[in-house]
Amino acid sequence: MSKVSRAYKQPLYVLFTICILLSIFPARAVAQATISSGSIVGTVADQSGAVVPGAHVSIVNNATKRQLELTTNSAGLYESGPLTPGEYTVRVGAPGFTTTEIHLTVQVDNTANGNVALRVGETTTTVEVEATGVQVNTDQATVQGVITTQQIENLPINGRNFLQLAGLEPGVQIQDGAVFDPTKNGFSSISFGGRYGRTARIEVDGGDISDENVGTTTMNVPASAIQEFQIEQSSLDLSSGMTSSGAVNISTRSGSNTLHGEGFDYGRWHNLAARVAPEDLFFRREQFGANVGGPIKKDKVFFFLDWERSRQDYAAPIQLSGPFAPLSSSINEPFKEHDALARLDWQATNNLKLFYRFTYNINSNVVPFIPDTFQPFLNRDHTQDHLAGFDRPRENSPIASDLSSCASTTQSAMRWQGRESTILRPESSSPSAVIPSA
Repeated sequence: MSKVSRAYKQPLYVLFTICILLSIFPARAVAQATISSGSIVGTVADQSGAVVPGAHVSIVNNATKRQLELTTNSAGLYESGPLTPGEYTVRVGAPGFTTTEIHLTVQVDNTANGNVALRVGETTTTVEVEATGVQVNTDQATVQGVITTQQIENLPINGRNFLQLAGLEPGVQIQDGAVFDPTKNGFSSISFGGRYGRTARIEVDGGDISDENVGTTTMNVPASAIQEFQIEQSSLDLSSGMTSSGAVNISTRSGSNTLHGEGFDYGRWHNLAARVAPEDLFFRREQFGANVGGPIKKDKVFFFLDWERSRQDYAAPIQLSGPFAPLSSSINEPFKEHDALARLDWQATNNLKLFYRFTYNINSNVVPFIPDTFQPFLNRDHTQDHLAGFDRPRENSPIASDLSSCASTTQSAMRWQGRESTILRPESSSPSAVIPSA
């Protein structure tokens, strides 16, 4: 076996071993279908509207150069199967027609319209069709919206909570985890259309991170590691059938053929902000981190690493009433958090992609157990999450491929998830009005 062949197969051995180990522990590992990817579905026809069966369709990921080779069925239909969200080029050709090329954007849990009208001409001639603006999605009945990478990178997020941008969608509100349970300080959930956020379903790369006991999530994810996320509010399909309110489907970033990375450092200080209280209450928040991604083997194996750190000190005012009013003061409510993510993607073949993702989250927070009291307690959460899986198109049976309602491929995907969450018992903390100096 050549060195190159061994280099290609080693990542497969790693991913396969991880999948086997995760499947050994059924109490912590679950297999589930993915809704963290998108797809392209289209019909190939000529200029008169007649369908073109047997047309060759090539779908290429512009970032990783992953290439799918498909053939339209007797109804002129084709379907890509699960695709990583991003920019794609679709090339369609058939004998007696010019080759047509279109450019599409695939979004998480969305089906892109890949309809193509071929022109009569030489096969060697290529016609490039410019994509139109965003259109109404007529293929899916759900009420949904997608927060794109550009929005995540460019819009300011107060606190860098990865769910906060969901508030851009109509009818969506962010709920503080402390509303559900004192142990969920530092976490958030989402209310859809005024419904209680305890039942919201939140998934990352097809793995469920919802807290089934008290609501919100079992972990936080670095905001800079998110590719995009999609929000479903009503008319949910079977992939989101475990919730009565709404669902959030998040896709994390992966490496590409180009080495890329970034670093950031954000800060807020009370002495640089307008005073909104009679006293100058101390406040300091520092958030910094970095990420890097790129190829291990061009067009084959990619990596992505991300790390974020948050630390905050806040003088929370405690306003007492009645005869205790003179005792009103403030206590320090420090919050500290580490978020880390590592992801490995391997394009085994044109039709098979495998990946492994590890996420680490630890945070600690001091807040009053009862609001507006001098009874603070320290709460710590520590979560490690392993997720492995594959995405591939699967050919239909000869009978199904002849049905006008079926494309020439169907989605085939699997996820194995293992998560260990530790919530340390809340520890009482003596009241303290001592605030760190600026």
